[in-house]
Amino acid sequence: MPGTLPEGEPVPDDGSLPASATQGFGDAPFGVYVHVPFCRTRCGYCDFNTYTATELGGGASQAAYPDLVTQEIGLAARVLPTAKKPVTAVFFGGGTPTLLAPGQLGRIIAMIDERFGLAADAEVTVEANPETVGPAELAQLRAEGVTRLSFGMQSAVPHVLRVLDREHEPGRPADCVRWARAAGFEHVSLDLIYGTPGESDDDWRRSLTAAAQAGPDHVSAYALIVEDGTRLAAKVRRGEIRPPDDDAMADRYLIADELLGAAGFTWYELSNWATSDKAQCRHNLLYWTGGDWWGFGPGAHSHVGGVRWWNVKHPTAYAARLTAGKSPAAARERLTAAEQRMEEIMLRVRLAEGLPLSLLTVTALAETERMRADHLIDGPAHAAGSLVLTLRGRLLADAIIRDLT
Repeated sequence: MPGTLPEGEPVPDDGSLPASATQGFGDAPFGVYVHVPFCRTRCGYCDFNTYTATELGGGASQAAYPDLVTQEIGLAARVLPTAKKPVTAVFFGGGTPTLLAPGQLGRIIAMIDERFGLAADAEVTVEANPETVGPAELAQLRAEGVTRLSFGMQSAVPHVLRVLDREHEPGRPADCVRWARAAGFEHVSLDLIYGTPGESDDDWRRSLTAAAQAGPDHVSAYALIVEDGTRLAAKVRRGEIRPPDDDAMADRYLIADELLGAAGFTWYELSNWATSDKAQCRHNLLYWTGGDWWGFGPGAHSHVGGVRWWNVKHPTAYAARLTAGKSPAAARERLTAAEQRMEEIMLRVRLAEGLPLSLLTVTALAETERMRADHLIDGPAHAAGSLVLTLRGRLLADAIIRDLT
């Protein structure tokens, strides 16, 4: 099951924020995340805040869920000065958002538009399990105002999918991309995972090739992490399968960058490649560049004006709070200026557009000279520009971030 939430200070029952957080609202882009915490089955590697019907144990239902989310949307509209900033991006994640009917997702989109206003060119993304949608559902999602789809492909190799406990057939994601294009979707992404125990370099090349040939304009490729409490972690602990190998992971990343680059994709964030600037995920860029967002749903995290908070995790507890007229927030924290600067460094260094050197301390700037000599970064040797990770630097990004913060 998912891990515990962090500790923090209490949140008022009405969800109100400190004046320091709301007075600057509108200065940064504003996005919305909607967490849909339902799955048909739990994948062996997953530690997300999701629940199968058995795990829910009653007291919460998919049918009632859109009404609950719209209640939290109403609360957010009372807390924020909504006239100041329309929503630039909406992202439905999970879980499996497509376990909700297109009309249910459309109701939530309509309520966001009614209470906040959607920008004329707003990006509205829905994550989709390939097995939960077909041509009819995708056409309905487009009609409900969804503009972008992200399909969980993970791999094109049957034995790799079995280790991950993924149910879809290897060719299903390619069918989904084709159906999405026919439904009028301009932007379609495929998510891949590399480093699964038993996966070979050739298996990974096969998955990358299949993804590129399917015709998306965006690909995300994430290294498998064996999370405590998952079935995959239990198998590793018992010695049934080997844990991912760091050297193999580095090789897989290099293969991804090479093959995706040859197919017309360019990296814009460590784990994300797109065929054009328009194909980049604007919602995730909002996270990485210090925007504001409200996360709706159990366990969802939010950030506005240097205040970060998170909702209670279980759908039943989430429903009980909202039904009682209370904010579903479990706790919050106020980030200091130093903490905000540190987070900005940690996130912006991951981007191809680079990290402004003006954010760095004198000590960190001195470190960049060594990094440049070691071919880990590109960029000017003065504080007026930005540094960008080289391909070698991307492999060592965590260590670089530690040295810069």
